[in-house]
This record gives sequence, C-alpha cells and structure tokens, in this order.
Amino acid sequence: MPYIPHTDEDTKAMLADIGVNSTDDLFDEIPDALRYNDLKGIPAGSSAMAMLKEAERLAAANQNGTCFMGAGCYDHHIPAAVWDLASRGEFLTAYTPYQAEASQGTLQLLYEFQTMIAELTDMDVANASLYDGATAVAEAALMAVRINKKSQSNRILVAGTLHPLYRETLETIVRNQHLEIITLPFDPHEGITAISALEKYNNEDITALIIAQPNFFGCLEQVDALCNWAYNHEIVTVACVNPVSLALLKPPSKWGEHGVDIVCGEGQPFGSPMASGGPYFGFFSTKMEHVRQMPGRLVGCTLDKKGKRGFSLTLQAREQHIRRGKATSNICTNQGLLVTAATIHMSLLGGEGLRQVAEHCLDNTANLINKLTQIPGVKRVFTAPCFHETLLRFDQPLAGILTALSTEGINGGYPIGSHYPDLDNTLLVCATEMRTEDEINHYAQTLNQIMTKRGS
Repeated sequence: MPYIPHTDEDTKAMLADIGVNSTDDLFDEIPDALRYNDLKGIPAGSSAMAMLKEAERLAAANQNGTCFMGAGCYDHHIPAAVWDLASRGEFLTAYTPYQAEASQGTLQLLYEFQTMIAELTDMDVANASLYDGATAVAEAALMAVRINKKSQSNRILVAGTLHPLYRETLETIVRNQHLEIITLPFDPHEGITAISALEKYNNEDITALIIAQPNFFGCLEQVDALCNWAYNHEIVTVACVNPVSLALLKPPSKWGEHGVDIVCGEGQPFGSPMASGGPYFGFFSTKMEHVRQMPGRLVGCTLDKKGKRGFSLTLQAREQHIRRGKATSNICTNQGLLVTAATIHMSLLGGEGLRQVAEHCLDNTANLINKLTQIPGVKRVFTAPCFHETLLRFDQPLAGILTALSTEGINGGYPIGSHYPDLDNTLLVCATEMRTEDEINHYAQTLNQIMTKRGS
C-alpha cells in the first residue's frame, strides 16, 4: 500500500470531526517540559538524488577491514541460500500470523525454529523468539521472579562476566519493576565467577542467578558448580549462551545435577550479518513445567480432522491476548525475518555442520592467541579456557595501535576499558571460522611491526 500524505484540508477535516483545533491538542496531556519543539541537528529535507549521493559518501567512509572483533556480534559465514530464500516475498513481507489458516507457512517455519532451539539447548520448549539477546536476558529475569514462588525478595544475582550491555539493558527494563540486581565479582586471574563470590548469599533470600557461557571475556564458567549451588539454595538459574558454542559444550539442561531453568541468548550467529549492530533476534527456551510463564508466543502443531498436520499459535500469554494485566510480557511480536534466516541457516548446516563451525572457531582463536602472545608486550589476561575469543593486555596505549591496525585493513578487536576500568588497555579478540591462516598471520605480523615501531 503506497504512502499517501494528508493534505491540509484532510487534516482540518479530521480534526474538526474529532472536535479539536490542532494536532497539538491531541497531546495536551504531555507536559511542556517534556516536549521537543524542533529536531536540532536534523537538516531540512533534500531531494532523493541528493540523499542518495550523501548516503554513498557516508558508505564510502566505512573501512571494515578483516574482522577480529566479537564481543557479542560475530562474523560468521552465511550461505548464499539463506537470504536468497529469506528474501522471497512470502517471508520478507509476512507479518505476525494471527490468522492461522492463512499463515501455515510462517507458522511451520516458526515451529521448526522452536524445535531446533529446543534441541540445541536440550530444553523442553522454546518460544518463537524475542527482540535480541539483551532483552531476552531481561525477560528471563522477570520470568524467574514469576516461577520462584518461594522467594519474596526479587533479588537477582548476575555474573559480572555477563555482557556489560546486557547488564545495562537488564537494569533499564527491571528498574521500575521492583527487582534488585546484584552484580557478582569475578576472579581477576581466571576471568570467571568464583563459587566463593556466592557464599555470602548462602543464608539470604535470592530469587535467581544469571550465568553467561561463554562469558563476555570468552572464558568458560564453572557452570556445574554454579548451578548446583543455586539448586541447593532454591534459586532459579538462567543461562545466557552463545548458540554456536553449544555444538561443542554440554547443553544447559545438563549443567550440574539438575540443569538450568531458563536458557536465552543472541541468535545473530545464525544467519544475521553483523550489520553495524542489528537487527538481531533473541532465543528463549525453558522446562515444560515453566511454559505458561514463558514470554512471547509459542507455535504448536496438531492434526486436523483429516489427519493432516496443522500449525497455530498455541500459547500467547501477552497483554494483547485476553490476559491484559496478567500477561507475562508486553513483547508484541517476534523477529520473524531474522528467525526465518536462522532456521534456514541451521537447516543447511545441520548438527555436524554446526559442530565443524564451532571447531574451526576454537582452532582459529587458539592459533590467533598463540601468535599474538608471542609478540613482546602482548599477553593473555585470564587463565580460564576460552571458546572463540579472549582478552589480551598490551603494554602500550591501545588507541594508537587500533588506529594503526585499521590503516592496514585490520579490525583488531574490542577494547573493554570503558566497561571495566580495571581492565584498561585490554583488547577482546575473536577469530571465527571466517578467519584464514593468512589473515591471522597478517594480523600477527602487522601488530608485531606496530608494537616494535611504537616501542622503539
């Protein structure tokens, strides 16, 4: 449907019919102090030709370079078939499947996606996705409060090794919902959450524990011990995981003696390009006993009266669907297009293909770390095993080093000093299956030359 702007006469007629004098009258409940009368810094409208030329100029300024950056967004290979199929009109323009009889294709795809996520995390049930990994963590925290009936405190322990932007999002979403977020310290040598950090809460009312695996530093947490501690203290456990790592690591359902209650994470590694930070999608799975407290929506499969498979939205515990104030979440849709790409991506890879991707990531990162740490002035920060990224410390200022690497076509990594002041001058580096031996050697040789030149 084309966009047809209203004429002045149209606007006047509509306002007269409503019974107000101006559009501003429709927003008179908003205090003047909260209004913006103009958009400062936004130039006046330009022609389409001028706009496209400006867009080309800005795009030409991008210098992506060979990517050794991770920190929650990863440069994975996306088979050409993924977006060739996802860009078909029936997927690209499909909206939320309210009308089951007219949306069987979309519903089947979402059902397949849920099945794959449930198998990957080894949980009983998965939903039809959330906005992204960060908001999925926040939804998991709210769900943990709902399912832990024995706890009255709404206090949630969050590993300090969880992605700092996820922790910021969590704080923002739950700040006005009477939840207390307690950030746990991490071991400065291993880079993981120590069990000793939990002991001070042994006799306190704690609602949930949120664990990242691998954590923000790429390190592997002692998930068995963390989950057993939580279970023994009747605390709900939430796992925030990298889905690619699950091809090699044991699934969250097997953590400790009883597994976790909720699993969530960022789905970007499956079919979504890095795309300057989005859009992505979040995945979410749980035990069947908690399914009615799961946010979002759940697609189910059944048989019609002729014995043929049919799909429908089975659980929709949202404010739009009857429950209103009793809704589990105000999540209003799922990232359907990104989930479509992810489902195609996972289908093309299969279990063995995903395992191979994870193994290549592991090998490439080990190779990268080995070569970079042979350079004088570069060393690993943490000793815990890692997956496909790790933290390195430099004895020279990072800003100049990263700029010099950029001029050589290398995106060297992510400096984390702004998130962790005690870890200033450290760089989080990553090597997925996309990085070749030549690229890794080029990075190491270039960095060695830069460090030698700047240190002399």
